[in-house]
Amino acid sequence: MTLYLSYFFYTVFGGDMTVYIDGLLFLNFYLDFLLLLTVVVVLRRNVKLFRIILGAFVGSLTILILFFKLSSLDLFFIKIYLSFLMCIICFGYHNLKMFLTNIGFFYVVSILLGGFLYFLNITFSYKNEGLVFFNNGISVNALFLVIISPVILYFYIKQVKMFKKKVACFFKTNIYIGHKVLNLNGYLDTGNTLSYKNRLVILTNIDNSFRNKKIYIPYIVIGGSGLLECIKVKKVEVIGLGVFENVYLGFSKDFNLAGADVLLNGLMRGEKQ
Repeated sequence: MTLYLSYFFYTVFGGDMTVYIDGLLFLNFYLDFLLLLTVVVVLRRNVKLFRIILGAFVGSLTILILFFKLSSLDLFFIKIYLSFLMCIICFGYHNLKMFLTNIGFFYVVSILLGGFLYFLNITFSYKNEGLVFFNNGISVNALFLVIISPVILYFYIKQVKMFKKKVACFFKTNIYIGHKVLNLNGYLDTGNTLSYKNRLVILTNIDNSFRNKKIYIPYIVIGGSGLLECIKVKKVEVIGLGVFENVYLGFSKDFNLAGADVLLNGLMRGEKQ
């Protein structure tokens, strides 16, 4: 476990109460296992369960160094070395880039979990009168940590997957209209399959200041129907999908463009040109 989490447990359980080494080792092993498992799931690493357990076991032993008199600098380098060793045991070493990615995500997840647990400890252990905070004698229970930790990491994994899925739909898009080029951020919407006369239709919320001939394309959505003001474009270059020539660009302020400038057609993914 990282130094941050280790220090957290030492201060919570080693301050005003008896410390049971076996319980502390188990708790450290349990959380190290969760941290490594989270990295495996988020990065989709092909790792056997035995390697995760072995890495967590090595990490659990790091809690013991907090009971030795070491300088802050020595403690820092020992923790860094052992965290590197944990990741090598769990994930192996293939190349520097992959190793840095593994260790980077391991630290991110450790800081996330440690920060949240520290927040819970402060919330329940301290109360304030104005700007003055004092300990009320309550501390976070170990059983509570065992239960809440996987819940925190589960929601983290869920949010990361949602973020990765959404980001995968964003593409740099260049729209060529006559001699002008629009450099926009495109979002591939699988629900948008609108086409007209064998031409795909994409949508933007920018103002139509072009002199190209306008056409009006009928559309039907869940909220109703109407006519969409469009122009023909020379071509649309979607970085990562391809170049599309038979495209209409529609203008509307009523469509949700998911934070992008242009809503790409879902059929573009299967019609790479």
